[in-house]
Amino acid sequence: MIAHYHYMLLPGAACLVLAGILAYLGIHVLERKVIFVDLALAQISALGFAFAFLAGRDPHSPEAYNYSLAFAIVGAALFALSRFKKSNQPQEAFIGVIYVVSAAAAILVVDKSPQGAEHIKELLEGSIVWVTGREVAKAAGIYAAVGAIHYLFRKPFFKITFEPDEAERTGIRIRGWDFLFYATFGIVVTSAVQIAGVLLVFTFLIVPSLVSSLFFERFCVRLIFGWALSTFIGIVGLWLSYDRPSGPMIITLMGAALLFSMLIKQWGGRLLRTK
Repeated sequence: MIAHYHYMLLPGAACLVLAGILAYLGIHVLERKVIFVDLALAQISALGFAFAFLAGRDPHSPEAYNYSLAFAIVGAALFALSRFKKSNQPQEAFIGVIYVVSAAAAILVVDKSPQGAEHIKELLEGSIVWVTGREVAKAAGIYAAVGAIHYLFRKPFFKITFEPDEAERTGIRIRGWDFLFYATFGIVVTSAVQIAGVLLVFTFLIVPSLVSSLFFERFCVRLIFGWALSTFIGIVGLWLSYDRPSGPMIITLMGAALLFSMLIKQWGGRLLRTK
């Protein structure tokens, strides 16, 4: 049992680090109504890894990471350009197309290499239980830098997220700030996907923010609640997955937490209306 707890230390630390940045970004994503931007960026990042593998680079090498990051930055530019003023087409539709095209391109790139397909699968499923101390420290440094950027430019980021019409009226250069937002998002996703996989990163991004939005309105309260929920479920999921896949276990628990929260919200509202 003691060995089991020791085994959980680094994966638990990874959950803590991931929860801190993804709980924050998740609120922005939810309010901007670009829910699948994480999946799209992650898929673009995976396409970069596929090209790196095709070029003969080790998928875990710094060169492969740089390929992936470069593709993510290009994706950030595409997302910034996909935001049109007074358009009837939702930005989410463009994000979906970018996701599908990048997924198809990745399949074409790795089609002739079974090993390449295996690495793409690894990026999808993740391997958080095998994370190293160096990877956790590197991720913590990257996320701290991204957090500092978002704190420094919090006024335009928050204005565009929560008051987009007012931001446009006051002359804020929305596309430029959107590019910076999505570029920093891509940096986070590129690192996070290597640690936890596409599915778990998406879950950490969306579910805690969605649950917190059911009960709270203040940004700080939602952020703290989302961070606490992600960390708690992540650690419980790791503990329960001693002999099971950790990623799917955590994702399942997150889904259960969302369902339970929806029931509480619904029943609580009915009880208040009957009094």
